[in-house]
Formats: sequence, C-alpha cells, structure tokens
Amino acid sequence: MRIGLFSDTFPPDLNGVANSTYILFQELKKHGHEVYVVATRAGTGFAEWNEGHDVLRLAGVTMKHLYGYAVTTPLHINAMNEIRSLNLDVIHCQTEFGVGIFARMCSRQLNIPLVSTYHTSYEDYTHYVNLLKSDRLDDQMKKAVAWFSRFMTDTSVEVIAPSRKTKELLECYHVTTDIHIVPTGLDLNAFQPSLQKVERTEEIRQEFGISMDERLIIYLGRIAEEKALDLVVDGFELAEKKGCGLKLLIVGGGPDLERLKDYTAEKNITNVLFAGPRPASEVADYYRSADFFVSASLSETQGMTFVEAMASGLPLLARKDSVLEELLIDEKTGWYFMDAEDLAQRILQIETMDEAQLSQMKQAAEVQVQPLSSEVFCQKAVAVYEQAIEAYQSMLVVEDVQVKEDIVQLYLKDMQGHTRDDLKLLMTLEDYYTDGIRKGMRLSQQHIDMIKKKQDGVQAWRGVMRRIAVKDRTRKEVYDWLTKNTECDIETINSIVERLEEKGYIDDERYCAENISRMKAALFGRERMIRDLRKKGIPSEMVQRMLEEEPGTEYENAVRYAKKAASSLPDTSRRMKQNKLKAKLMTKGYDSEIADAVVAGFDFDSGVGTELESLRRCAAKAKKRYERKYSGTKLRNTVYRYCAAQGYPLEDIYVILDEMEWDA
Repeated sequence: MRIGLFSDTFPPDLNGVANSTYILFQELKKHGHEVYVVATRAGTGFAEWNEGHDVLRLAGVTMKHLYGYAVTTPLHINAMNEIRSLNLDVIHCQTEFGVGIFARMCSRQLNIPLVSTYHTSYEDYTHYVNLLKSDRLDDQMKKAVAWFSRFMTDTSVEVIAPSRKTKELLECYHVTTDIHIVPTGLDLNAFQPSLQKVERTEEIRQEFGISMDERLIIYLGRIAEEKALDLVVDGFELAEKKGCGLKLLIVGGGPDLERLKDYTAEKNITNVLFAGPRPASEVADYYRSADFFVSASLSETQGMTFVEAMASGLPLLARKDSVLEELLIDEKTGWYFMDAEDLAQRILQIETMDEAQLSQMKQAAEVQVQPLSSEVFCQKAVAVYEQAIEAYQSMLVVEDVQVKEDIVQLYLKDMQGHTRDDLKLLMTLEDYYTDGIRKGMRLSQQHIDMIKKKQDGVQAWRGVMRRIAVKDRTRKEVYDWLTKNTECDIETINSIVERLEEKGYIDDERYCAENISRMKAALFGRERMIRDLRKKGIPSEMVQRMLEEEPGTEYENAVRYAKKAASSLPDTSRRMKQNKLKAKLMTKGYDSEIADAVVAGFDFDSGVGTELESLRRCAAKAKKRYERKYSGTKLRNTVYRYCAAQGYPLEDIYVILDEMEWDA
C-alpha cells in the first residue's frame, strides 16, 4: 500500500503527535508498505525531500510561543505535483491546520481517500489566544473549536481517535464520520528496563546531584500551562516542608519553562530540578534513571508519555482522567492524586516504601502497557486504511445545491462522474450549514444514510411551515398534525416542535394572548375562552393568568352581547325571551350568575302593550296551524296549551282567546 502521512510536526520535533507519526512511519515501512511523510521545516522556498526521498518538508515559520515547531500555509503547488507523482492509495492526516488543510486539498484534487487522527483536544489550548482571560470569549472559542473539529473530521472518510476519551469528545461535537479507537503504539523494546546502562544512569543523576541510592520522580514532556506543572511543584513544596528529600526532575522545553522556573525559585524549593529539552534519542535513558513518573495534565488524548514511562518500568502519579483508565490501576501501577496535598502524601509514601513493593509496582507497570505495541498500532491503522479505500469507492459527490426557503436539495454524482438521478437528498438549511456541506464535497454512505433518515423530518417540517404560514397554531395542534399526517417517530416530532418554538414559529403564550384579545372583541365570555383554548392545548392556568392581565369587565361585555343578541330573539313571551337570551349568553361563555344578572336587568319591551300584541300573533299563528285538524272547544284548548308553552301568562291567554272568534 502507498501511504502518505501528513503532519505539522515530525522529528526532530519532540511532542506526542511527532512521536506518534514517526512510530507509525517506521512500523508501516517495517511491514512492507511504501510510506511518505509530508511535514514542515523552518525557512522559505519550495518543498524539499530528504536524502531518503520519503520525507517531504514544506517551508514554514517557527511558532516558538505556541508549539515550538514550524507552521506552514496550505498552498504548495509544487508539493501538490510531487504528491501527485507518488500515486498514493490513502492519505493519513495527523493535524488540522497548515499541513492538515493541505492534506485535505490533496485528497480532493487528487481523488485520494483521507483518514485523519484527532490527536489534540483544542479546548485545552484556548488560553494561548484568550489573553484577556475572558470567560465569555473562552466559551465562544470552545464553540468555535467544536465547529472546526467537526468540520475537519467530517471531511475525512474515516477518523481515528487515540483513546475512548477522544472518541467521546468528537461524539459531543456531533461528528458524523466513523470513529475508530486506535491507541498509538510504541516500540516498547526501546524502553524496556533491561536496556538500562548503569553508567548512563549514574551520569544523568550526577549531573543533577542525585545519588544512585536516592529515589527520583521524573516529568518528561512539553512544559506548558495545560500540563498543570504548577500543581506538581506545589505538591513537592508541601512534601519538602514535611521533611521529604525526594527530588523531581523536569525534562523538556516549552512556552512555560521560564515562568515555571521562576515560580519554583520564588518558593525556594530545592527538590525540583530542571533538565531542559533533551534529544529524543536520550528520552528512554532519562525514564530509566528515575523510579516514578508524575504528571498533573488533564489535556492528554492518548497519554504517550505515560505509556513510555510505564514501558520503562515506572509507576505513575497522575490525576484521574479517562485516558488513564486502562493504564493506571490504583495501588498496582501507581497512584492517583487530586490536589497538591494529596500528591505530597504520595511523595512521602514513595520515599518510605520498601524495595520489594517498589519493584512489584515497576513490574506491574511494564506488563500493563504490553498490548500497546507499535506492531498492533500498525495493524489497526492499516485496517482503517483498507476500510477507507473501500468506502471511498462508494462515496457520492455533491454536484449541485438548490435552496428554497429553508430547505436544501442536494444533487449527487458518483466518483466516476455519473449523476445519480435516483438519489436527491433533502435537508434543512440549518443541517446543511451544521454539516458543513458544500458543492463538490464527498459524502460517505453513512452520511448519506443519516441525511435520508432525516428526510421524513424535512418533509414534515415543510408541511408544518405551510400550515403555520396560513394560520397560527398551538404546540398541541402542530404535534397532533405531525403524529397523524407523517411517518416521523416521536423523537423527530419532538425535535421539530422544539425547533419551531426556538425560532418563534409557534408560541403558546403569544397564541393565547392574541386569541383572548380576539375573543373579547367578539364578546365571548370567560368560560368559552378557557374551553376553546384548552381544546387547542393551552393550559387553563395560562388562560386564566392572561385573562387577569387583559383589561375589560366580564359583565359589561355580557351586556353588550345581550343588546346585540336581543334583535335575533323570536317574537315570543318575555319569559321565553329571557330563557333564550340566558341560553345565548351561556353559550357565548358567560357563567350562570352573570347571565342571570344581565337578563334580569334587560328591557325587553319597546312600548306599552308589546307583550299582548305578541300573544295575539302567537294565538293567531297557533289557530291557523291547528284549525285543519281541530275545531270548536278542542281547537281553543289546543291554542291555549300552545300559548302557555310559549311562556305567556295564563290570564293574558284567556283575554286574547275571548277576543278571537271560534266556530261552534
């Protein structure tokens, strides 16, 4: 297999990413693969090959304050041509910025599948930019890190995470690409304690005034704020004050080295020593010259220095971190500590522990890291490459994008350039931007399946938006419509409703307030408002609260409605009119007490004799209706009963019936 490893850092740089890339480079070559590294160098000009023609260096600028290695731009035309000539089967990108962006350009331009390893938790490095120590700025930067990390990993065919901790972090960023946990392996043989040379150990210890019979704790790695070495120094200060003579040797360089030296000097601590940066070839000797390894860092994504130390036979002192779950077994391969006081107690414990216990912990530490060999690392990486190459062939390219309102339609073609008319994907505009999709972007089958899975939701969203555009709806109405008219599951329905609420497209408070105002203008009563709005899903408590906030008097509105409704009352008795008006008021939503009060005070008479005139008309109507069927006394009695049923007074009925003519 022809493999390109792209990284912003590579030996002689001394850091975890450089070391991981170099180990993979060597192991892949050992297993017969043709491997090339694209990295950086300080300087200007065109890209340059090394003597072995397997490392291509891009010109860049050294960033001592931030990283200590060269950073390059992603634009290298001559390097692109060099890489084209290599006919790579796969590109494996180790970093996200200069060379990382260049790797993605090469992948896209040269049609080479891209695998990326997410080595660095950038959230732990925002302090380098947040010089004002602003919490708000830090929060915004962490959101930017999440977006950037998701965008960079989702442009890969497959993603490698060196630990479960890193995979969980990427999942929190909502990365859609498959994530494989592949811990960085080590050439464990290079660190094994049996290679220790007593003369070299004596030489190292003598340089710092440490005798061979003293126990020594070492830190080896980059010296930077996120490594939390202040906490380690504080722990040694407390231990020294308690009479402990155990020494700490800090090996390495970095942006925080001078400040940490000053911090140690201010505390007048004699047991903390600084070796400064040392060549990578000497790292194993420094590990083997010590008895314990200490680190307070919580920013590690794979814990390379922890693995190196344990492979060298050193137990660990570290703070609790998920990246160490399979390495540091408390009381067996070392100890966890929480703070400086806790660390000081462990330091005192190390000074007084017997040789047998120390030897047992050293052996346990060495055994614990055996599964993390470089050979296993290589095998797992190659398996991911093979999967990426296979998946790449089935990927589709976004040929065109059409946006209508807030819905996006994607038109796709396969890697051979054939348009796939059978597959047109719909997605929301929000998902389109969140996923970072662009014209020309390659989509994996997994990503396509994810978009297809959401299409029912997109169609449902479109349908809901059409309904809302015509008429305002409540949360319940939208929910009921989605449940009855779409194939969406409950989770999708809930998501749609929540998004509609977030965007203000549905708002039960607003709906309630507007409908109360409308119904009051239409002279509806309180009970009717509560009843109708509850049917729409508005809680009665909300309606009652808003009714209290709305100006107006229930009784006054009832009187206004009664005056309006009176004109439509039938030409019947006063009592019948009163009953019908009360019924109308109660139907309109006024309670019985208010309806009775309004009816009792209502003037049904427009002039003297109106009730008798109405009774005459009622009796004449009844006579005309029943005279075909009855006659004489029977007809008179039937008319009498009819008028009585209409609520007229009995004495008035007798008067009117006596006025009328009846056949014998």
